[in-house]
Amino acid sequence: MGSYANGSTCANEDSPLAEEMKEPAFPSKTMSLHANGWLNDMKISSPTAVRVNIGNPGAFDPIYRDWTKKYPSALNAFGKIVAYGKGKKTVLFLDYDGTLSPIVDDPDNAIMSDQMREVVRNAALHLPTAIISGRSCDKVFDFVKLTELYYAGSHGMDIIGPIGKSGSVTDHRSCSNSSAKQDKEVKIFQAASEFIPMIDEVFRLLIEKIRGIDGAKVENNKFCVSVHYRNVNEKDWPIVARCTDDVLKAYPRLRLSHGRKVLEVRPVIDWNKGKAVEFLLDSLGLADSDNVLPIYIGDDRTDEDAFKVLREDKRGFGILVSSVPKESHAAYSLADPSEVMDFLKRLVKWKEEEAFK
Repeated sequence: MGSYANGSTCANEDSPLAEEMKEPAFPSKTMSLHANGWLNDMKISSPTAVRVNIGNPGAFDPIYRDWTKKYPSALNAFGKIVAYGKGKKTVLFLDYDGTLSPIVDDPDNAIMSDQMREVVRNAALHLPTAIISGRSCDKVFDFVKLTELYYAGSHGMDIIGPIGKSGSVTDHRSCSNSSAKQDKEVKIFQAASEFIPMIDEVFRLLIEKIRGIDGAKVENNKFCVSVHYRNVNEKDWPIVARCTDDVLKAYPRLRLSHGRKVLEVRPVIDWNKGKAVEFLLDSLGLADSDNVLPIYIGDDRTDEDAFKVLREDKRGFGILVSSVPKESHAAYSLADPSEVMDFLKRLVKWKEEEAFK
């Protein structure tokens, strides 16, 4: 569900002056809305893409080529990755937008290809596989349409286990049976169910607030609200942030974070994609195991929480999907969803060969 706006200013607001600030090469950490200015934060989280010639490394932009020395291609380093995971239980975590599907102007059209869907299905047949997205579980499921996966929507605040696997995700804090796809029962964990009425209210207010901003769109993702500015003229980005911040002033229990050309309104709770990874590993009985290789593939700043968990845990790897140099807690990189698909194919082939040994 979303709402488009027309015009160039907040509803009933005068247009603020755009802030002109120098964009740092790499953000060292996620910053608050006001830390270095609205425009600066939005630029940091939405870097301009560079042309990358995948088939000819020598044709890479030199800055990108230097960056890949720090974050080597997961395809080139595949042998090293599987050598580390030999004999271990591999668990796969995947972001959706920009990882399994290309980034598109209209988020409702972020369609996953049939080829990618088949590759992800094959992966799930060989190892536990989860999609962790900022979108709601229902929206991600509608895109992916695979019942073999774990789905962690709303940045991990809404977790659903594979259909047909009783008790696949359980927790004493907030867990219930729910009728789901194909009339089967799945276990659901919701980290912030008490915030749903507040999120719905803020969603309606934000629709009204940004209705005068041409190209802006508000999306309700159940436990968070996404304010998309991908189709907004860059000179109007500070207006988008100003309008969003004006609404949030009345909601101290909600906070604002940044993604790729999107502002995310989320509950102020200690939960993120990294916590979702820890929860899923725990639910699989692997939280305290040294015999596990978690791999997380994502492209957004919200994926950094998961990358950080794996780096600090020293048991797995984060893989950043990006054709743009940027700092990350990931260990490796892939340029785009097509390389993600190649990596997953290799991963499946490796697991098949390992099973026959």
